[in-house]
Amino acid sequence: MSEVYIPIALIGTFAAVMLAGIAVEITVAQRRKSIQVLEAQVGQLAANLRQEDLSRSFLERVLFPVAKGLGAAARRLTPIDMRKRLDHKLVLMGSPAGWDAERVAAFKLMGLGAGAFTAFSLAGLAGDITGGTVMMAGLFAAIGYFAPDAVLSGRVQRRQEAIRKALPDSMDLLTISVEAGLGFDAAMAQVVRNVPGPLSHELGRMLQEMQLGMSRDDAFRKLAERTSVEELRAFVISMIQANKFGVGVASVLRAQAKELRTKRKQRAERKAMQTPVKILFPLIFCVLPALFVVVMGPGAIRIFSSFFGTGP
Repeated sequence: MSEVYIPIALIGTFAAVMLAGIAVEITVAQRRKSIQVLEAQVGQLAANLRQEDLSRSFLERVLFPVAKGLGAAARRLTPIDMRKRLDHKLVLMGSPAGWDAERVAAFKLMGLGAGAFTAFSLAGLAGDITGGTVMMAGLFAAIGYFAPDAVLSGRVQRRQEAIRKALPDSMDLLTISVEAGLGFDAAMAQVVRNVPGPLSHELGRMLQEMQLGMSRDDAFRKLAERTSVEELRAFVISMIQANKFGVGVASVLRAQAKELRTKRKQRAERKAMQTPVKILFPLIFCVLPALFVVVMGPGAIRIFSSFFGTGP
C-alpha cells in the first residue's frame, strides 16, 4: 500500500512545484506589464506636461515664476492696508485665477526696478548722467510702480460697467420668470443660463453659496460687496427688505426693473450731453489749426507778398 502512495506523493509534489512556478511566472509577467504600462503613461504624461509648458505664453512661463519668487519679499515690504486694497480690487475683478495680492505687489516692485533701470540705461546711452537723470529715473520708477494699479483699476471699471449694462435686461428676465410661476432661485438660475457675462457669474456664485447653506440675505450682501455697483446694491437692499417684511417678490422685481430702465436711459442721456464737452479739446487743438491753415493760409501768403514784396 505504501508503494502506491510514494508515486502519488511524488507526482503531487511535482505538480505543486510546477503550479507554484507557473503562478510566480504569471505574477511576474503581470507586474512587468503593469510597470511597462505605468512607465508609458508617465512618459506620455511628462511629454504632455512639457508640451503644455511650451504652449504657455512667455508671461506664464517666465514672469509669473519670477513674480512668485518676489512674492515673499513683497509680503514683507508692502503694508498690510495696501495688501487689503489689492485683495479688494482683485475681488472686484472677479478673483481671476492665478492672481493674488502678493503677485501684484511683486509686479509693482518689478516695475519700480525696471523703470529706474530703463532711465539710467537711456542716460548711459546718451552719455550724460546728471541730476535730471535721477529725476527721470524717479519718474519712470513711479510709472512702473503704479502701472499695475492702473491696470487693475481699468479692469475693475470695465467689469462694473459690464454688470451695470447687463443688469436691466437680467432684471426683466428675472421678473418675467417669477411672474410666470418659477421660484426665485429657479428664476435666478434661468438668468445665469441665458445672460452671459460677469453678472451671471456673480449670480451663479450667489446661488452656490445658498446651496451650501448660507442664508439668502447674507448671500445678497456678499454679492453687493463683490461687485460694488450702486444699482446692484440698491437691488440687494430691496430684496433683503422684501425678505424681512414679507413683501411679494414679483412686485419688488417689477419696481426694480422699471427703475433700472429709467437709470439706463438717464445714463445714456448724460453721456450724450457730455459729448460736446469731450469733443471740444480735439476740435480746438487738432481740427481748427488745420482748418485755419487750409482756409487762411493762401490769403495770408498773398497779403504778406503784397505788403513786403516777397513770396511766390
